[in-house]
Amino acid sequence: MRVAITGAHGLVGRRLGQDLAHDGHQVIRITRRPAEPDDVVWDPATGSLEGARIDGVDAIVHLAGETVGQRWTASTRRRILDSRVEGTGTIAKVASQLSRPPSVLVCASAVGYYGDRGDELLTDDSDGGRGFLAEVVTAWEAAAEPARAAGIRVVHMRKGIVLSRDGGALRRLLLPFRLGLGGRVGSGRQWWPWLTLDDAVAAYRFALTSATDGPVNVVAGSTRNADFARALGKALRRPAAMPLPAPVVRLAMGEMGREMLLASQRVESTRLAAEGFAFGSTTIDRALAHVLRAG
Repeated sequence: MRVAITGAHGLVGRRLGQDLAHDGHQVIRITRRPAEPDDVVWDPATGSLEGARIDGVDAIVHLAGETVGQRWTASTRRRILDSRVEGTGTIAKVASQLSRPPSVLVCASAVGYYGDRGDELLTDDSDGGRGFLAEVVTAWEAAAEPARAAGIRVVHMRKGIVLSRDGGALRRLLLPFRLGLGGRVGSGRQWWPWLTLDDAVAAYRFALTSATDGPVNVVAGSTRNADFARALGKALRRPAAMPLPAPVVRLAMGEMGREMLLASQRVESTRLAAEGFAFGSTTIDRALAHVLRAG
């Protein structure tokens, strides 16, 4: 199988590319800064992509986008939105015009689509919520419509927090927790949806070859933040008794803190389960033990 990947140097993209290549698949990186002869150059801001270089690929995995893990200034908000909408639009448009288009386009997405929903159980069919991330995801997913209209199967991977010691949210939490300064965020009652990096890569590979179509929740479990903090402290053999008050989160991190740390999203992956996908780590204690042991 020939698979083109954007965001191939990110946390998920790097591991996905490595795993596919290890199993004998040809991986083509779509990047703004080519480092290898086989890399394909693109510029989402201008809509340019060397389409001829990806003509005939079996699949495209689109992972590129500005990181959301930073304070959301007006300019940052614009970059977060534009990088996703312009990037997805470029990929979808070029793919739809290829003489030999891919059979599937698997796009990154996020559970931020659901907004802050308290204890409501959120399935793949739940309506979108309110907030900046919900608006971003709605526009992000809609940008893939040209590919879908051309008959390409399009999958939107609404993933939760990807747990890895090599990057993402967990890596940022490790130092304070190791210093004994970790604890719940705000009330600690908000639900945090999560999955391990291994499971994220496995889910993307499943989406490449299964009949999965449309938006799917990619979440191994949802855990209240206080229980997440307790589990992380246990895994590191450190106390987790230093709470981070909600007012401090709002003051220091603004809207980003409200939507990413204090918001509650009790998400489950009903569609992937129905189609036969099984997550490897389904409890937060086992997931953190696995991640911190495996690296």
